Amino acid sequence: METNKMAITPMKSLFWKMGLPMIVSMVLQALYNVVDSIFVTNMGTEGAVANQALTIAFPVQILIIALGVGTGVGLNALLSRSLGEQNQEKVNSVAGNGVFLMLCIYFVFLIFGIFGSNWFIGLFSGGNEQVHAMGTSYLQICCILSLGGIGFTVYERFLQSTGKTMLSTISQIAGALTNIVLDWVFIYPLKMGVAGAAWATVIGQFVSMGLAMIFHYGRNKEINGNLKYIKPSWNLIRAIYRIGISAAIMQALLTVMMAGMNAILGAAKADPTVLVGSFGIYYKIQQIALFSSFGLSNTIISILSFNYGMQDRKRIDEAIKYGIVDTLIVTAALTVLFELLAGPLSSLFGLTGDATKEIIVTCERALRIASIGYIFMGFSVAVQGILQSIRYAFRPLLIALFRLVIFVFPVAFFFTRFDNVTEIVWWTFPIAEVLTAIISVFILKNSYENKIKSIEPRQDEEVNENHLQDISSEKILLEE
Repeated sequence: METNKMAITPMKSLFWKMGLPMIVSMVLQALYNVVDSIFVTNMGTEGAVANQALTIAFPVQILIIALGVGTGVGLNALLSRSLGEQNQEKVNSVAGNGVFLMLCIYFVFLIFGIFGSNWFIGLFSGGNEQVHAMGTSYLQICCILSLGGIGFTVYERFLQSTGKTMLSTISQIAGALTNIVLDWVFIYPLKMGVAGAAWATVIGQFVSMGLAMIFHYGRNKEINGNLKYIKPSWNLIRAIYRIGISAAIMQALLTVMMAGMNAILGAAKADPTVLVGSFGIYYKIQQIALFSSFGLSNTIISILSFNYGMQDRKRIDEAIKYGIVDTLIVTAALTVLFELLAGPLSSLFGLTGDATKEIIVTCERALRIASIGYIFMGFSVAVQGILQSIRYAFRPLLIALFRLVIFVFPVAFFFTRFDNVTEIVWWTFPIAEVLTAIISVFILKNSYENKIKSIEPRQDEEVNENHLQDISSEKILLEE
């Protein structure tokens, strides 16, 4: 049997080898909604209404992602730990239960898509029949055909848990490129409007899921994909969600933060169209940085869970060290990138002319100020991944509450009391990130002492790095 590369590859190179594909995968996931918004805002006279319809539908899409990601994180951690424990029967059963949960989640959104889409859009459309019709059409398609997105999230984690991150990234890239091409074809030549954007999204997701399934069943020999394992085990499901539920709630809190900020900015001493509009654009752009951090957090979960299952103290410490350091490197690079490209990125959304120029200017300012906090955000998200890997559920959720709610809402509300709110309110985000990072340091220190410090170092941990590299080059199957 092949030696899993997470057991023997030098940690420094392992993180980049596995982390970069995960970053690409997560960023591409974030770009689905960004790309849809860019295309529909450039539809001409209907662009603004179409963008409003997509904005109303966005919270449900986040909820689909939240449940998929939460389930995936729980699967990833439990699979990686079981692989580290060399418990093959448990590995197969966990994967089978992942497929079962995928079908259950899809059934819920299928029912909602058929019976709940019209009602949900009606709650927020403000009586605008055009917005109501567009939003309902978009949401129905995305929910009724959500199996592709949910399924890819599950099969992606099967590949990631065994270290085959490049294969999951190839699947994600194929789906994202399909989405971009079909967005243009459906929205412009075929003039299908927001329905075209929805069809492009779900078809792209099915392409990603299809390729991930081919790679999993054809190349993922460490997991037996026999249908007999698709049998619900409530003990395993509880174990999956003991970790995954916090990840799902953390994702869902993004919706709470969006709704709360929209309400706070809408009541500020400024034109709400400018504040809320610029925040909406900024939030979609900043997901690139946030999802990059999530990609590295997922890498931490795969590697650290595996080595925590092996009770390998040296590699546990190295996984924590390189997980944090590499996340800080990536978020620092993104800060520089966003500072340089804040203007061009804001202008991609087609809002031109005197009436909307202020929105672009305000959005550019928001990106420049908020990106200062990305390195602190990266640290907190990395700590969340560490905590999930060592079987904490509430502590990573607590960090998310601080990042997205507890510090954000009161600080933002304070800034909206000033006349120059469009210039200063964006400092809410770096302030919240710094305060959360400080708290994360203490939570990490306490968690390390409780869960890791007592693990005795293994005698074989004195092997030098050169010998370890020789072993890894001989034994690791280079799928990628």
